[in-house]
Amino acid sequence: MPEGDTIHRVASNLRAALAGRRVTRFEVRGRGAARVERPARGATVDAVEARGKHLLVTIGGVVLHTHLGMHGSWHVYRTGERWRRPGTQARVVIDVEGGTTAVCFAAPVVETARAGAPVRAVDDLGPDLCAPDADVDAAMVRLATLDPRTEIGVALLDQRVAAGIGNVYKSEVCFVCGVDPNAPLSSLDEVTRRALFDTAARLLRTNLATARRQTYAGGLAVYGRRGRRCPRCGTTIRSRRQGEQARTTYWCPSCQPGDRRAHTTTAPATASTPAAASTDQGAPSAPADSTIVAATNAGSPTRTPRRA
Repeated sequence: MPEGDTIHRVASNLRAALAGRRVTRFEVRGRGAARVERPARGATVDAVEARGKHLLVTIGGVVLHTHLGMHGSWHVYRTGERWRRPGTQARVVIDVEGGTTAVCFAAPVVETARAGAPVRAVDDLGPDLCAPDADVDAAMVRLATLDPRTEIGVALLDQRVAAGIGNVYKSEVCFVCGVDPNAPLSSLDEVTRRALFDTAARLLRTNLATARRQTYAGGLAVYGRRGRRCPRCGTTIRSRRQGEQARTTYWCPSCQPGDRRAHTTTAPATASTPAAASTDQGAPSAPADSTIVAATNAGSPTRTPRRA
């Protein structure tokens, strides 16, 4: 799933392509499309902004909200260029004067609202750590409302505490701070809690301008590196699935000492054991660093699907 730094880069690219331009086509496809608010004909794109992992496009008093999930992406094309993903996956199509088309593909969340009206899942977000003025003090207040038994790896992913941290930064921030991601909040003092969110904000902002994410010595320290050697101490990196969504967390047991429960062992679990559901069986493929592309293939857009 794209994390805050990626969505901010998407917003920056869409802003450059759309902001201030008159919309000549605004189309929402898929389930519920008939019920969405639509801007008036000839309205102008007023703003494009990211809030954590969410993207908001304001057009003539209507706010388009998208969340890309695991497989969504925004593409920008010259009008008439062939799309790089099937037209059947398009959820939003926006044409603006000057010959630019923006397409949102495969986003699980696409909704619109009148400007100023509540936007689901956005109004409850904590401070956006990608923002230069991110209010980490507010994040600390929100963090204190969680159950003290909550593991810090789970708390870092809670977008109601602070927005923008995803699975990559969760693991990398804990490594940089030397904190066991399995540790409960109750075991961490205020200084350590603050350091984790300050570090997350610093790393996210450092990577806003680059598609090649770097958190440690030219790349990533622990994420996706289960079974490999820690770049700092040489210890074998471990992983386990964490939280209700079973998101995989990576850490070095030597650099991040703490809770060493039996189910965090690096020994592979068999499919017949309960541990198989909670222990990662291998490193995932590298996460996408960008969810917006500029198409270069000439031609016509792929066939437009029937409306839902």
